Amino acid sequence: MAEQHQANICRHLKRAAEETPDALAVAVQKRLLTGRFRYQELNFAELDAESDRIARVLAEYGITRGMKVVLMVTPSLDFFALTFALFKAGVIPILVDPGMGIKNLRQCFAEAEPDAFIGIPKAHIARCLFGWGKASVRRLLTVGGSELFAKAFGGTSLKALLKADANSQSSHANNETPITHNMALLGSDEMAAILFTSGSTGTPKGVVYTHAMFEAQINVLKNDYGIVPGERDLATFPLFSLFGPALGMASIVPDMDASKPITANPDNLFAAIEQYQCSNMFVNPALIERLGQAGAASTEAKAHTLPSIRRVISAGAPATISSIARFSKMLKDGVEVLNSYGATESLPLAMIGSEQLLNTTDITDSGGGICVGKPVDGVDVAIIAITEDPITEWDEALRLPVGTIGEIVVKGPMVSHSYYHRASATEQAKIIDSADGPAEHSVRHRMGDLGYLDQHGQLWMCGRKAHRVEANRAGSIFDDEPYFSIPCERIFNTHPKVRRTALVGVEIRGETAPLLCVELEKGVELEKSESAVEHFYDELRAIGEKHRQTAGIADFLIHPDFPVDIRHNAKIFREKLAVWAQDSISE
Repeated sequence: MAEQHQANICRHLKRAAEETPDALAVAVQKRLLTGRFRYQELNFAELDAESDRIARVLAEYGITRGMKVVLMVTPSLDFFALTFALFKAGVIPILVDPGMGIKNLRQCFAEAEPDAFIGIPKAHIARCLFGWGKASVRRLLTVGGSELFAKAFGGTSLKALLKADANSQSSHANNETPITHNMALLGSDEMAAILFTSGSTGTPKGVVYTHAMFEAQINVLKNDYGIVPGERDLATFPLFSLFGPALGMASIVPDMDASKPITANPDNLFAAIEQYQCSNMFVNPALIERLGQAGAASTEAKAHTLPSIRRVISAGAPATISSIARFSKMLKDGVEVLNSYGATESLPLAMIGSEQLLNTTDITDSGGGICVGKPVDGVDVAIIAITEDPITEWDEALRLPVGTIGEIVVKGPMVSHSYYHRASATEQAKIIDSADGPAEHSVRHRMGDLGYLDQHGQLWMCGRKAHRVEANRAGSIFDDEPYFSIPCERIFNTHPKVRRTALVGVEIRGETAPLLCVELEKGVELEKSESAVEHFYDELRAIGEKHRQTAGIADFLIHPDFPVDIRHNAKIFREKLAVWAQDSISE
């Protein structure tokens, strides 16, 4: 295989270790019982050397190139060193979101068939209790805890391996092992990692990542987002935090549960930003909401500000306009929240700054969808007709005209080619683009999202394909057009008593009909009379009748608290609401 087709993202770490060895690479915050903070740090030279060392001891322990390894270690210095060690050695880390639930985690590990399991003591206890990877795991490694604990659970500890290595190195001072210097170079199509989707919009699936995909993501962060060496990033999501050292940027990890950002203590994050004068932040909608509220409610004479921040990147789900506006008050003039669109299978794809996004409010509130911006460099976005059928071969004739809603299909160097051990899911989501021949970018990914491109090349999101409601619009000129979740919901969300809504389909007299579940704003209570509730519904119907997207929506139900995903607190579980709504109208 030609050398130019080989890659390993750890080359960026090695370059940083050579060019700026003493510069900060990682800092991890710990809040003490006294309320004060302690920080553990590694510079680039230390991170490079430690990951080299771990790669060597893993190989000696029998964890070698091509093996698949579950990595369940909380954000820490060990997490960074271990992850880079696995990449250096050509070992394939399996990364999952602990918040996806016990049942989904077990399924993920069964599908991935890991050869080894590296985790903190809590992860090993769960592994034993729930049988994670029982059929395939042959090597067990504990990070943290005692060696006695590690042996009790059938393996050894990272600490013990490193101690033995130190003793060996001191006994053979001139002995150097090849793995320390010979970083594995993987082919462009060779598997580098398996990242499981969260499962918040369906069954979790293992996305096959290559180093070429990681390289493409790094290039976007450099070229489209403008990240430069020497910056410091408040890293609130473990996977993104790994890009920091690869970009020559320090990752500052606050003391928080990364799987449940909504529970984060804002004071911890504010303190970390101030301590290291962070220039970049990666936050999801839940954190934008939480930090914005905390900043506005500051007990100081004026609201909290973040003067060192030059860039905020938000991803995972669309943040609300109101939460972005409130959060932005903490930033200096001209600093924007850069909202990224993408998915585990392909990220980032498009970007829009908060200033431009705020100018699209009227269109969004009128049912025009959410603008997610223009595609980043190297990404082609196409809209195709809505269908559940697989599409094996790409044809330009599939591309719909500007302004037409359909399924979003993307192509680019960061787009994954397959799911791991999910042939049917791969067939459903991937389209071969033979016009490019056998090149590495010859696969298009069907996002499962609906949207359209406007005349300026901007992409507008209209919700998940699975969340559209196919219902008969009798007597309307829009008979054949489905109801789309985001356009419909954003129209009704303009009612002052409404916090958010969710469109679902229900069966009424044997026919599918649209129904809107409504969650009221906090503190809003309707009179507990049938007439008061019906009056509220009449107000909603009046709003709906003004827009073609919502014409025909006449049924509503108030729900006390929508079920949402843990990580983003924004992805509504409409499938659960649909069952609840059907049961409610059937009573």
